[in-house]
Amino acid sequence: MQRLASFSRSLKTTRGFCTTSADKIVAAVLFERLPVVVPKIDPVVYAFQEFSYRWGQQYRRKYPDDVLGKSDARGKGDIQIEYVPAPRITEADKNNDRKSLQRALDRRLYLLLYGNSYDSPAGKPVWHFPEKIYEKEETLRKCAESALQSVIGDLSHTYFVGNAPFAHMIIPPKEDSNDVPSLKRFFFKSQVIAANKFNVGKCEDYVWVTKDELLEYYPEQAAFLNKMIIS
Repeated sequence: MQRLASFSRSLKTTRGFCTTSADKIVAAVLFERLPVVVPKIDPVVYAFQEFSYRWGQQYRRKYPDDVLGKSDARGKGDIQIEYVPAPRITEADKNNDRKSLQRALDRRLYLLLYGNSYDSPAGKPVWHFPEKIYEKEETLRKCAESALQSVIGDLSHTYFVGNAPFAHMIIPPKEDSNDVPSLKRFFFKSQVIAANKFNVGKCEDYVWVTKDELLEYYPEQAAFLNKMIIS
C-alpha cells in the first residue's frame, strides 16, 4: 500500500525537461493551411497515366451494343446541371496578397508574424512563427496552444497534430553576450480547419506564405526549414 501511494505521488509531480535551468524553452507553432484544390499533375506523371489508359484500352473487354445502349439511355429526362469549376488563380494570387488565405490554393500556406521575438537582436522586430516561452503550463503543447491563441484568439478552427513537437532548434548565445542563456525552440504543427480568414493580432504585420516564399524570410535557416517542412 505504501509503494502504491508513493507511485501515485510520483504521477502528480510536475513534468520536467532534459535541460538546464538557465536555458529558455520556447514553444513555436507551424500553423498551416492545407491545399484546397488538387495540385496540378506533374507532366511526367500525366504522360504515364495517358500511356497506361491507352494501353488498357487496347486490351479492354468489349461488351455487346445492347448492353452499352442501356447505359446511354439511362438519365434521359433528368435535369442537366452545368458544372463550372472555380478558377485556380484567385484575385489574391494576381495581386500577390500574402495576407489572404485565398491564394496558392494547391499549396500549403504557413503563418508568419512580424514583431518582437525571443531571439531577435536588440529587441528589433523580425519575422517569426507564433511562439511563447514555457512557464507553468501543464505540458509543452499547452504552451504552444497559448502561443497560437494569443495571436488568432479562438482555437475552434484549428487542429494540433499530435502532442509532441516534431522539430526543435537550439540557438546558442552570441559571443558578445555570454550572460544570456541559450534558447531551445520546440515546434508544434497546427492546421486550419474550415476557416477562410483569421483576425491575426499582437504583431506589426503577418503573411501567409508557401514553403518557397517562407525560405525568403529565413535565408540563413533554409537547410533546417527544408528538413522540417517536407511538402
